[in-house]
Amino acid sequence: MTRRRILLGLIGRNIQGSLSPALFADAFEAAAVDGYYHLMDADRMPGRQLPQLLEAIKVAGFAGANITYPFKQEIIPLLDAVDPEAAQVGAVNTVAIAPDGRTTGYNFDRSGWRNSFAETFGADNARGAAVVQVGAGGAGRAVAFALMDLGVAVLIIHDLDGARAGALKADVAKHYGADRCRVAGDLRREIAAADGIVNATQVGMTGFPGNPIPVAALKPTHWAADVIYTPVETEFLKAAAGKGARVLNGGGMCVYQAVEAFRLLTGIAPDVARMHRAFAKGLAARDAAMV
Repeated sequence: MTRRRILLGLIGRNIQGSLSPALFADAFEAAAVDGYYHLMDADRMPGRQLPQLLEAIKVAGFAGANITYPFKQEIIPLLDAVDPEAAQVGAVNTVAIAPDGRTTGYNFDRSGWRNSFAETFGADNARGAAVVQVGAGGAGRAVAFALMDLGVAVLIIHDLDGARAGALKADVAKHYGADRCRVAGDLRREIAAADGIVNATQVGMTGFPGNPIPVAALKPTHWAADVIYTPVETEFLKAAAGKGARVLNGGGMCVYQAVEAFRLLTGIAPDVARMHRAFAKGLAARDAAMV
């Protein structure tokens, strides 16, 4: 009996350390699907722009692709349709391609981060909390709405691009009220007074060294979360753990968004526990290869 065949992939920059190929390969095996997950790293393809990459996968017969930094907002005008939840967030991390080539954008970063937070810290640790979020780009927009879903009392947004921070604040306020979201003033002071901190920037990722969070403001009573998993322990999380804070890396967000993307693009619901194991195995192999 011929096995079903499917092509999927990831479009972004600086994605050679992505564990998505390992996650999807294991899910394909479990589902008895002849599938391949292809990395399309714009850093490795000089001159290739996002519109060209999207058109190329449509012509090649891809069923869809994940979208990551820095294309989560840039992709939206290129799509035929956008799911309402992704439209609310203002960012897309998954594109489904119909047999006729029609494209629809979705955002599973939101539910992925929300599920990861609830699994690690418990949803009650967000409910009623004051949270400082650094970064208002594509991933940051998803995290901001996930925090609203979890019931934070106030979200304080900081971004080096003040206009971007203001735009996210306005979008959150439109759906949840102006009293639940504001732009940060003095970042160190805001963090010291908060219950939790999220890094939703690329700073700390391999290729983008550093820590965008003032370490002196971190306290043992904080919880600290990062969207990054390359490396799985960023300078921010190391500093937070060193202060006694509870920490959450981006691995769970990666797993849970992959679960939803696989379900959407194949019609098969993967086993979450198995995908967690595949992530851990892939992470160990990746880190061993980097030593």
